Amino acid sequence: MVLRAEHGWVRLWTPSCIILIIATSYIPTADALIEGLYCGTQECYDVLSVSRDATKPEIARAYRQLARTYHPDRFRAGDPALAGETEDSAKEKFLLVTTAYETLKDEDSRRDYDYMLDHPEEYYRHYYAYYRSRLAPKVDIRVVILVTVCAISIFQLALLYSWQSSYSEAISYLVTVPKYRIQATEIAKQQGLLNRPKEKGRNRRTKEEVREQEEEVIRDIIKNKIDIKGGYQKPKMSDILLCKLVMLPYVLVISASWYLSWFYRFTVCREEYGDEEKLYIIRRNMKMSQSQFDSLEDDLKETFLEKQLWIRENYEVYKQEQEQEMKIKMATDPRMKRYRRWMRNEGPGRLTFADD
Repeated sequence: MVLRAEHGWVRLWTPSCIILIIATSYIPTADALIEGLYCGTQECYDVLSVSRDATKPEIARAYRQLARTYHPDRFRAGDPALAGETEDSAKEKFLLVTTAYETLKDEDSRRDYDYMLDHPEEYYRHYYAYYRSRLAPKVDIRVVILVTVCAISIFQLALLYSWQSSYSEAISYLVTVPKYRIQATEIAKQQGLLNRPKEKGRNRRTKEEVREQEEEVIRDIIKNKIDIKGGYQKPKMSDILLCKLVMLPYVLVISASWYLSWFYRFTVCREEYGDEEKLYIIRRNMKMSQSQFDSLEDDLKETFLEKQLWIRENYEVYKQEQEQEMKIKMATDPRMKRYRRWMRNEGPGRLTFADD
């Protein structure tokens, strides 16, 4: 606290008053022209020699005239139009003219600049508006996203033929695997696809034709029953990125309605699970896709229901039992015994060559 006598009065100066005076001394003055923003301490309209009511054509005309005068490539020492100008000063004026034109040719930038001239006291707002317009992307981000999605989708369409070839190769290989071939043959017989009566007369087919038809039936069953993942999976138009984005709202609505229905039925109303719901929970516990689960035999699914595998604890017990059975099979498998014997006696690090 400081006491000072002036003209018979005692003036009280507290530390808070001193801090307030120092802080207010650093507040920017309400000057419409701010150094570092737009045309700096010069007004952009004055730089182009136009009024604030000038139209875009008038601003463009003034800019072209001044740009021709001060352009660095057109500078000539001794030119009457550039009297008293040096090459460096002409370059600085050209940059200033360009800045003024860039500020006034854009409607948003010109609106922000006019607002700064009319409201010089909003110092920090002018800084924000200036750098927002300078740092904001010039291209609409929505256009960039749309072009990118279309480009990726076109590339995927170009690869669709290659995906189809890979899928056909995978199916051709699976047809030769005895395990899948026997299962497909049994399914075909159950559906009556291979038990057709023999034709007589002219309609009688040769053995080659019958064999080709059987192969086609087996191939179709393997296509429909086996879910191939990875690089050999079946290509679909729904895998294209653009199609996924178009179908996304529909998929979200269907999924949300399904989950809400499930929550209402089995959480709120406490309904008991039906066989379909039980199999769904079992499939989720086993982390299998729908097509993989559909390829399982009906007897195996009945076993799942009998063991009540939709209950998590029962599934964990079943999973441990299956792992234990697999370990026993591997321990008793002659091929695994030979492999372990080889690893123990020779191993990958003990290979010898005939010349050694």
